[in-house]
Amino acid sequence: MKYVLLFGGTMEPEERDQNPAMAAAYERINQWFDEYGRKGKIVGGHELKGPHTATTVRFNDGKPMVVDGPFIEAKEVIGGYAEVEVADLDEALEIAKTWPGQTSVEVRPIVEH
Repeated sequence: MKYVLLFGGTMEPEERDQNPAMAAAYERINQWFDEYGRKGKIVGGHELKGPHTATTVRFNDGKPMVVDGPFIEAKEVIGGYAEVEVADLDEALEIAKTWPGQTSVEVRPIVEH
């Protein structure tokens, strides 16, 4: 089964890069990706640029409208994701529990067509 792990955070990538205390945390994150990548569990994923770079397509009466920004009121934003291939939800959760990042990991199954 495939799941996506959505990594929540409160810091823009640019802010993180200017924060020397975050260097050690990101070293642990890189090690985490390396470890699960070598085990064949991570099959995709990327860090995302900050929410200020987002563009949203909203539908009003079926008509698309393009607007700048995510326009979701939240202090925490998705900063990146990993796609994992595992036996079941329990294994995905065990991997998520080892995440060395800051705030949260949302685990969701991927619908494969």
